[in-house]
Amino acid sequence: MSSPTAERLLEAGREELRAVGAQTLTIRTVAQRAGLSPATAYTYLASKNRLYAELFWRFLLEDADAEPADADAVSRVQSVTRRLGERLAGAPELAAAVTPALLGADPEVDELRLRIGAELLRRFRVALGDDAEPDVLETLALAFSGALLQAGMGLMTYAEMADRLDAVVAVVMRGAAA
Repeated sequence: MSSPTAERLLEAGREELRAVGAQTLTIRTVAQRAGLSPATAYTYLASKNRLYAELFWRFLLEDADAEPADADAVSRVQSVTRRLGERLAGAPELAAAVTPALLGADPEVDELRLRIGAELLRRFRVALGDDAEPDVLETLALAFSGALLQAGMGLMTYAEMADRLDAVVAVVMRGAAA
């Protein structure tokens, strides 16, 4: 999605999400905010889940170049999970909307789900370094995904998620070193 119309819709979707929340937002209200017809909006966004996943993808890309500079792998991975957790805490409406969107079976989200997962894996791989063990990488990705789910379910806040993942990362990395 990279046309002027798509960009207008995504910006309108971001604004509408902030203004009314995920439960109230509709593609029609996004179209209205963008000054477009609903038919045009549905050409680009077949579902709210697609909108939420697209907004989350762009949210991830906003700081995709931020690489952890800490000396040791544990601190680098913790900085990745902390940064993502803190950024999500600053965008609670997006965080709340994207969790069910990514968990659902909406085919409109399939490609984005894969891109998002690949981007998270890339960040962990960069933090771990060139000698990253595949099992450690997968464990970290699963732990992060589980924490996202728990935060999305309201079992913890996104700020708490960042704190709790510090301990999880330390345990995983300690186990990998053994």
